[in-house]
Amino acid sequence: MIRPIQKIAHYTIHADGGSRGNPGPAGAGAIIRDQHGNAVGSVSSFLGIRTNNYAEYEAVILALETLMELVPSDAWQHTEVEIKMDSELVVKQMRGEYKVKHPVLKLQHARMQTAAERFGTLAFTHVPRAQNSDADALANEAMDRGA
Repeated sequence: MIRPIQKIAHYTIHADGGSRGNPGPAGAGAIIRDQHGNAVGSVSSFLGIRTNNYAEYEAVILALETLMELVPSDAWQHTEVEIKMDSELVVKQMRGEYKVKHPVLKLQHARMQTAAERFGTLAFTHVPRAQNSDADALANEAMDRGA
């Protein structure tokens, strides 16, 4: 039996989280773009009183959950995802370069890994804050809504 070749899809997620105070009112924002650079989804969620690092993780988790809704489940393993964010800590923890020590972040890290494992390839890239302005705006909108 010949099986059809599954086409690999590529998505880029720009994610950002923040809190006003640490901890303080927190928000998560992310934008999902297809391989052509078209925005296909976004996230903007108020998180309550949380730390900045919690919010950074939550932004990626929410974006991956949104991507799971956009991509048929039988195509998840044929999907490449690049996550770009300005949180060097989260990027290095997800790459395994830094250990996750804080108990709450360990839970966030585990949630993100569970979501990430559903996709074929997942890469984390640290970008300067200026290159993450769309996600930053969505996180700030979420914090404004919660204020």
